[in-house]
Amino acid sequence: MKSFKKVVLGLVAAMAVVSAQADVSTLQANLKKNYPATKVTSVDVTPIKGIYEVVLGKNLTYTDETGEYFLFGDIIRMKDQSNLSSQKRDELKKIDFNSLPFKDAITYKRGDGSRKLAVFSDPQCPFCKRLETELMKLDNVTIYVFTNPLVGLHPEARNLSKKIWCSKDKQKAWRDYLISSIEPTSDGLCVNPVDSNIQLSRELGFDGTPMTILEDGTVVAGAVSVGELDYKLDKVAIAKANKK
Repeated sequence: MKSFKKVVLGLVAAMAVVSAQADVSTLQANLKKNYPATKVTSVDVTPIKGIYEVVLGKNLTYTDETGEYFLFGDIIRMKDQSNLSSQKRDELKKIDFNSLPFKDAITYKRGDGSRKLAVFSDPQCPFCKRLETELMKLDNVTIYVFTNPLVGLHPEARNLSKKIWCSKDKQKAWRDYLISSIEPTSDGLCVNPVDSNIQLSRELGFDGTPMTILEDGTVVAGAVSVGELDYKLDKVAIAKANKK
């Protein structure tokens, strides 16, 4: 009798999966028909019956199988207050760290350099200056600084970034200015990546500075403390080691 019940339950579960897959296929067809110019990255089920998760590029939304109406927001599981949307949204924001053009970055290495992060930073941004002070306290780290002047807020930051890059010792010139407000002495007329870094920042969807990218692709916005950075870097390093 128990074996029969297990078989029945198994069949019910299998039918539910087949039904959900059919609904997903229907939704995919409706989205393709109704929005042919829209890039649909993925469609999946949610814990809410009849509601499906749709990823449009890097945007997360929800809809039913008709795809006529969309919900933008979070799904919260009330019994434990878990945000079921935040993890997915964080995954969508991740960036391929190894695809970054590191030759266009000002690079620092401390200790064994095993932990890695990249920072998009504006030399005249007060929050970037605060973050730079925290970055100096890190050990066993490689830091790639991509100059990203926000010319709309800081009109002089673009030329200043070029002067820093063209300095004989760009690493020293960068920190001299951000930490001690010492102006770079170069003319800024050398070949430099400042404009391409600005374009890259736009392509990555950054609308402010500083923006820090960890090796696992996680993006951390703002001037975070050295303690928080240490914790996040160690977490990434442990996850990386566990994959080996």
